[in-house]
Amino acid sequence: MTSSSLLPAFLQAVMQGQPRALKDPHYPGWHLAPVTGLMNDPNGFIHFQGEYHLFYQWNPLGCSHQNKSWGHWRSQDLVHWQHAPIALIPGEDYDRSGCYSGSAVDNQGQLTLCYTGNVKFDDGSRTAWQCLAVENAQGGFDKTGPVLALPEGYTGHVRDPKVWRQGETWYMVLGAQDKHKQGKVLLFHSGNLTDWTLAGEIAGSGLGGLGEAGYMWECPDLFHLDGQDVLIACPQGVTKQEKRFLNTYPVTWLCGTLQADGATFHHGPLAELDAGFEFYAPQTALAEDGRRLLIGWMGVPDGEEMLQPTVKNGWIHQMTCPRQLSLKQGRLFQQPVTELQMLRETESGWQGLASQAPEIPAERLEILLTRTPGKSATLHFGNDDLVLTWSDCELCLARRSQENGEWQYRYWDAPATGLQILCDHSSIEIFINQGEGVMTSRYFPAQPATLSFSGEAELQVRYWSLRACMVE
Repeated sequence: MTSSSLLPAFLQAVMQGQPRALKDPHYPGWHLAPVTGLMNDPNGFIHFQGEYHLFYQWNPLGCSHQNKSWGHWRSQDLVHWQHAPIALIPGEDYDRSGCYSGSAVDNQGQLTLCYTGNVKFDDGSRTAWQCLAVENAQGGFDKTGPVLALPEGYTGHVRDPKVWRQGETWYMVLGAQDKHKQGKVLLFHSGNLTDWTLAGEIAGSGLGGLGEAGYMWECPDLFHLDGQDVLIACPQGVTKQEKRFLNTYPVTWLCGTLQADGATFHHGPLAELDAGFEFYAPQTALAEDGRRLLIGWMGVPDGEEMLQPTVKNGWIHQMTCPRQLSLKQGRLFQQPVTELQMLRETESGWQGLASQAPEIPAERLEILLTRTPGKSATLHFGNDDLVLTWSDCELCLARRSQENGEWQYRYWDAPATGLQILCDHSSIEIFINQGEGVMTSRYFPAQPATLSFSGEAELQVRYWSLRACMVE
């Protein structure tokens, strides 16, 4: 289908589907989510001319990974968001199988999208084009076409351009798979945003001392932070360990020094960015005040996503809260942006043994907890729909499989001295030790959800209910 024929179907899907989604008790009260259909990767996250823009992969026509288009939200404060015109719809020869993920840049005052045009052939093969689109006077975007074809030596799995400018030079990192089915991150440079030269492979399987590290690296994001260069990527095919890399596809980060001229990235070990059940394809942006911000997709492809109960109401997935990043002693910290404190309502508190703690409403909740060492405490969300066990040496997050009802586990395998937990109707974000670690997950309790406690550890608790804040 062409973009002109898809648009009427999109509009009809939104008009018919939005009322049903908004009535779903699992639809978030203050996180970003699709009004209908399937949403996945955040795209084009940027602060531009006084506003934040966040684009997103979106299929309005159903809860399946098809018809990939770019929806668009905008905000002045990262809390109150507005719908903007849909930005990209597939239909050209170079993006007919989907407008895949990418980024946004300020090109001499023009908001410009850099995205992957995906093309699948009848024989099962595929190719990819890296493409541009420019904002028009109506707030939509005009495609200007491909600027980079499939590089030689790689399969059709080359995608997700993250573009930035340094001095007079544009740089791009791309996720890729080489002909030997090894995942790589490619670095390109350009003087004009349209003519690109491959500088080389800067990270991936078999590079930088990593050894075997997956068959495809998606959604790369390279940025400078606190004196170091950080690369976030999503390697597919990383070997699971006892307590790490347990999701179908994890999100990882590397820290080191990039030498762009020589296309070399000297970095440390591969680390996991989030230890929860649902977190993927994060993208960062630079705020006007210099903070490095991050938003991720609260989902994982090829897992149990299609078994989530919201599918029957015609929508699936949501974004994480906006987070601010920092590097401390070689670790990448994530914390909720301070702007989210605008959602806080009346503060309450409690101190005592976990087993004697009162039950707390958890439909929309921010809670801060510290625990005296030596004893454990367990947090029960809903009717044990999600269970967090907190001991001296680790955190263990448990929930039942949507497929077979068996318990599944995720771990923060280190001491946790304090927690900040953000809850929405069907999500939880657990920030550990002021952001040293994070566990992001979906769960689907009966509403209104509650939080209860057990165990003999002594807790200190502060908490706020959070007001709903819907997209306008």
